[in-house]
Amino acid sequence: MNSSEEEEPPPAWRAPSRGEHRWLAVTVVVSTLVLQLLLPNELVLRPGWLLPAVSGLLVVALMLINPGRVDQRTRLDRGVALSLVAAVSVTNGASAVQLVEGIVSASITDRPASILVSAAIVYWTNIVVFSLWYWEFDRGGPGQRATGTAEYPDFMFPQMSSPEFAPRGWKPTYADYLYLSFTNATAFSPTDVMPLRRWAKVTMMLQSSVSLILALLVVAWAINAIHS
Repeated sequence: MNSSEEEEPPPAWRAPSRGEHRWLAVTVVVSTLVLQLLLPNELVLRPGWLLPAVSGLLVVALMLINPGRVDQRTRLDRGVALSLVAAVSVTNGASAVQLVEGIVSASITDRPASILVSAAIVYWTNIVVFSLWYWEFDRGGPGQRATGTAEYPDFMFPQMSSPEFAPRGWKPTYADYLYLSFTNATAFSPTDVMPLRRWAKVTMMLQSSVSLILALLVVAWAINAIHS
């Protein structure tokens, strides 16, 4: 190869760019926290206001630290963001466990409408939680993705393998990770986005397992309720 030849430019997803706004992610999180307040007392950690309040404070702190684009990776910014994801994960994990326990023990099966609404909220929150984990850890998070310093992707999006079908300079944003999480939760397997790293495969497997357990339990309960 002639040394005078220019090196091939990196793909668009590796090139430095302006960071994405975090408004969509924050809006989805806040909306999901509001839905958590609709869960019955039996399915929330006591006191019921504690974790939603902590999550709300973390959202406010995150917006105060960086209200604009996520174009850099600071320790404080990332620490608050991961704390928020962890808080929402704990909240929904506790609700999921108590929902499963309530259905198995038949302690809440006398309220069919409450079960269906609660299951839908827990299921949706599970989608949001894993979308945030994917968004925060794929190639180091949104800030590091904007710098283009991560050499290898953790997820292979179709636009990355077939750039001719995407706008020039395309990069995944939170909406893409929310779609990834939704399809993985409903199909119980990867669809068009492939996990490449082990952590991504294990995390997707965990999400599919949680979604499958919730779906099977609710369906089994519904069938039993119909026949009884």
